[in-house]
Amino acid sequence: MQGKLYLCATPIGNLEDITLRVLRTLKEVDLIAAEDTRNSIKLLNHFEIKTPMTSYHEYNKIEKAYQLAEKLKAGQNIALITDAGTPGISDPGEELVRICQEEGIEVTSLPGAAACVTALSMSGLPSRRFAFEAFLPREKKERASILSALEQETRTVILYEAPHHLKKTLEELREALGERRVSICRELTKKYETVFCSTLSGACAYYQEHEPRGEFVLVIEGKSLAEIQEERRQSWTEMPVEEHMAHYEAQGIARKEAMKLVAKDRGVSKREIYGMLL
Repeated sequence: MQGKLYLCATPIGNLEDITLRVLRTLKEVDLIAAEDTRNSIKLLNHFEIKTPMTSYHEYNKIEKAYQLAEKLKAGQNIALITDAGTPGISDPGEELVRICQEEGIEVTSLPGAAACVTALSMSGLPSRRFAFEAFLPREKKERASILSALEQETRTVILYEAPHHLKKTLEELREALGERRVSICRELTKKYETVFCSTLSGACAYYQEHEPRGEFVLVIEGKSLAEIQEERRQSWTEMPVEEHMAHYEAQGIARKEAMKLVAKDRGVSKREIYGMLL
């Protein structure tokens, strides 16, 4: 029989957040694949878990994934753990899961801590729809592209950031997104956990006076639909009405119907559009 891959969520700070199911599984599997064995050995020692470990990280994620898949096909059960939180969320685990799925190997997830969800639940910002971006890329062109896309994002946005990059990232976010509400969650589940609720401008000013320390999760308000609609209306009103009409008529829309659409875009009556055309 083939083995099974267990995605085991580990604490993001407070060791009491580990589940009984994860503890049992870590003791019962044949092997634990860990993102950083030096970090994970502290967790295993704390809970007196003696299961052998092997490293699985960003720099060996493809080659090692196939090696682990062979062990699984040979009947070994393997637990995957990351440095903190749920494996497969913004870490190399997603590659191992993909390869296991392709190879027909059973994968299951043991839920637990996730910094993005923890921060969102504490942020006080809308949580029904959200976009998780993890760490923004460091490469300038790719970073600029994502920031540009986020400018029109209507969902709540969640980002991770390290303390030595926080000031610069906040300035870039303010420049790209304009003024938005933001909740900055620091050292989640740890002794010095804080949630700082402000605006992007307020956060920029605050961290000019206070040096960032610890790991951060930024939860940022999405752009309002009303704001997007107003921007669209303004862009239409800057266009000559004849050109606006031609935009719809070129799509085969009858003139009367085109007038209705133009009036709606501009937030005026059809009669007013008729008068402008005359």
